[in-house]
Amino acid sequence: MSRTPRVIALFVLLLLTAGIVCGQSPDPNPGTRSVLVLRRGALPARSGSAEHFSGVVRVDPLMEASEAPPSSAAYVTFEPGARTNWHTHPSGQTLIVTAGTGRVQQWGGPIVEIRPGDVVWIPADVKHWHGASPGASMTHIAVQARRDGKSVDWLEAVTDDQYAAVGAEGKNAQPSVAQAMYGDVNPKLAALTDDVLYGEVWARTQLSPRDRSLVTVSALIAMNRPDQLRSHLALARKNGLTEDELIETITHLAFYAGWPSAVTATLVAKDVFRH
Repeated sequence: MSRTPRVIALFVLLLLTAGIVCGQSPDPNPGTRSVLVLRRGALPARSGSAEHFSGVVRVDPLMEASEAPPSSAAYVTFEPGARTNWHTHPSGQTLIVTAGTGRVQQWGGPIVEIRPGDVVWIPADVKHWHGASPGASMTHIAVQARRDGKSVDWLEAVTDDQYAAVGAEGKNAQPSVAQAMYGDVNPKLAALTDDVLYGEVWARTQLSPRDRSLVTVSALIAMNRPDQLRSHLALARKNGLTEDELIETITHLAFYAGWPSAVTATLVAKDVFRH
């Protein structure tokens, strides 16, 4: 199943189970109940309040909490660099990332990168924030229930230092491969690599991650790019390509890209597969 249908299925499942999660008991007289259809666009979009968000944020409500439905939900789109304030949810919250690259962090913990298809569960009363990455926007569906008449408790703003991957305990978040390799020299290129190349292009559902790895490895072999090939061979194995398939790709490309390129790729693969 592609990521888009999987996201929709997860969202529907969340709505169907919202009453159970919120502790609601079944209606003893189901014959009096009616199907409720919430039309797209029935609830007007709004900008994220500067009191609760930093940067440009658009909120498209999907449903407001009431007796039916018991939970509220919205598409929330953060422009690059935008994020929520620190906050908590009395009944917890579920986030389903649908586009872009984002970040989420609980108080005292590391910043975690989130991408399309990821589902984030925030337990009740856990202090946290979430938003877009510095170089790309991020959209998620947010689902939360009410307790004692409210679904969120807003706290202080996330500082620039906290957003720049420094947690409350002063621990740096784990850098990406691009950040570790050249982020100190070319931070913009590292951000584009993480947020646009991997956050958007690699996240498209038209090709699976396995197929994207096969295309990328093949191109790097043909262009004789051993330094980049090394990391992509490792990624290809994580994305489901076997060592036999990768070796066969190198052998096949020897007839099209030349023997020197194939020999170089074979030596790189030999080293990668041993580690």
